[in-house]
Order: sequence, then structure tokens, then C-alpha cells
Amino acid sequence: MNHSIKVGLCFGMTSGTITTLGLLVGLAAGTHSKLAVIGGVIVIAIADACADALGIHVSEESEHSHTTREVWTSTLSAFVTKFLCAASFLVPLGLLDLRQAVVASMLWGVVLLAAMSWWLTRGWRAVAEHLAVAAAVVAIAHLVGTWVGGWTV
Repeated sequence: MNHSIKVGLCFGMTSGTITTLGLLVGLAAGTHSKLAVIGGVIVIAIADACADALGIHVSEESEHSHTTREVWTSTLSAFVTKFLCAASFLVPLGLLDLRQAVVASMLWGVVLLAAMSWWLTRGWRAVAEHLAVAAAVVAIAHLVGTWVGGWTV
């Protein structure tokens, strides 16, 4: 696979999965509102896909070893992958009640990360490492969401 596409694909899928799961779990824990979670996922699919694509763009440019075409290929593949990955979490949110959608989303996130990690490394150690990072992010997001949800404004 082309290096530029691989960079965008791996970054977009990893970021799309972990960021969206963190947001989804945190918002669900803090608001218990399906509408808030759906809105958050839509916003992250758009805004964070743009931000991450620009981050990849700048990172690839900073290496001074890629052609303009390679930089833009990485940029666009990161955007498309991040957007589609984040948007895929809207499916369980549209089909299930919030609690079931959160569980289904976590399972979907495990599948996405494990498959991408295995494809990239062919090693269980990397799969476990990537899933452990995702689990830590989700746990922290849940704690923060619960904490903020307890505030009275």
C-alpha cells in the first residue's frame, strides 16, 4: 500500500475510533441525552477530521521528504478515514437506545482498532497495546463525563 495512504488510513482510523468513543462515552455519562451524543459525534466527525487532516498535512510537510502529492494524499486519506470512522458510530446511535448504543459502539471500536492494529503489525502485542490506550481514554472520558454531569449550573 502507498505510504501516504497508509499514514492517513492508520491515523484516521485510530484517531476516529478513540476520539469518537471518548466523546460518545463521556457525553453519554454526563448528559444521558441521545441527542447530545449524536450532535457530538457529528461535530467530531467534521471538525476533528479537518483538524487531524491538517495535523497530518503539517507533519508530513515538516519531514521535508515527501512530494506535494504525497502530502496531500496523506491529508485527504486522513480526513476521509477519520470522517467515515467517526460517522460509523452514528449507526448504533440511530438504531438503539443510548445505553445499548454505547455498548455497541465500544464493541465496534474494539473491532476497528484490533483489525487495524493486526493489519498493520500482525502482532498481538500491538493489538493489546492499542486497545489498552483506547480503554484508558474511554475510562477517563466516562469519569470526566460523570463528574461534569454532577454539576449544577
